[in-house]
Amino acid sequence: MSSSLVPAQEFDTDAVVTLPNAVSFVRLLTVPVFAWLIIAGHDVAAVVLLMVFGATDWIDGYLARRLKQRSPLGAKLDPVADRLYILAALIALLVRGIVPVYFLVLLVARDVMLALLVPALRKHGVVALPVNWVGKAGTMLLLMAFPLILLGAPTSLDWRWAHWAGWALGWSGAAAYWAAGFLYLRETVRLGRASR
Repeated sequence: MSSSLVPAQEFDTDAVVTLPNAVSFVRLLTVPVFAWLIIAGHDVAAVVLLMVFGATDWIDGYLARRLKQRSPLGAKLDPVADRLYILAALIALLVRGIVPVYFLVLLVARDVMLALLVPALRKHGVVALPVNWVGKAGTMLLLMAFPLILLGAPTSLDWRWAHWAGWALGWSGAAAYWAAGFLYLRETVRLGRASR
């Protein structure tokens, strides 16, 4: 399943215990801490943790390339960590009454759609969906949006500019998120037709 939108994956190793994977595991462990910080009202600390998360996301990719330790597990851990951070942020912001339920449903529905594609992909030897550039853009926009939405909320710092900027990025991220989902759907359909 490769195209300019869904690129082929290149790996250097099948090893599970690598430095980049260790960084990714640490990032996964911080997801519940991030959610708790938002729910408990420690908004600045939550934003700082999200910024650190963004830095480690770059660091593990850099290390994987530099040390020639790109692995199938590492390729799966990155998007899983991103999705868990997005889900954790959405649920925590929902608990605080900062985002509406329909925004959570909109983003979760896209991931449900992708999960439904997995059985069809596995029939053709595709174990996991490789990340495409549209999906990366959507994820980046959402991860930039959430701290601004949080800090712009009346129950937080009430920065009005952050509120408007956050929601502009949030809706743009949601659009890119769904666009990436439809690209995966299209590629899955093409894969099925090609195998007939």
